[in-house]
Amino acid sequence: MRKLLSAELNRKTAETYKESVKTPVIVVLDNVRSLNNIGSIFRTADAFLIEAIFLCGISATPPHKEIYKTALGAEENVAWKYFKSTVSAIDYLKTEGYELVAVEQTNESIPLDLYPICRKTRYALIFGNEIKGVDQEVIDLCSGSIEIPQFGTKHSFNVAVCAGIVLWEWFRRIK
Repeated sequence: MRKLLSAELNRKTAETYKESVKTPVIVVLDNVRSLNNIGSIFRTADAFLIEAIFLCGISATPPHKEIYKTALGAEENVAWKYFKSTVSAIDYLKTEGYELVAVEQTNESIPLDLYPICRKTRYALIFGNEIKGVDQEVIDLCSGSIEIPQFGTKHSFNVAVCAGIVLWEWFRRIK
């Protein structure tokens, strides 16, 4: 076994990335405060050909050196929009026909691996603030919620780690 060289990875160019068929998922960041988390989520979205990221409320937007530090340029490839509030992003997504799913522990949340994902449905996955999670007002507007099963003493993941797990599972099951 040997480590592959960068030239052997067959990475897309920015142009071919933008022309690629995207995974029908929009990531919605509900007041995510860490620019490093935002950058990491851009990088994950790039890896799984996510349609777009909606940055809401206090979530910072590119260009920003702290986002770039973890995104490594992915913020230039992944489409994004800023909304002053997550509710206004949700309103827009509803008019566009997206199914809204909060990534949050609720009394009705479904484990990620059991959530029925339909390949023909366009989804908006809402990830919350590092401390407060997804706002209840936003949860009230969603058709469902999912959670990642956890078995230790902590019952939360860093939002960027959570996004990586959820987006991988969504991508794997859709593709």
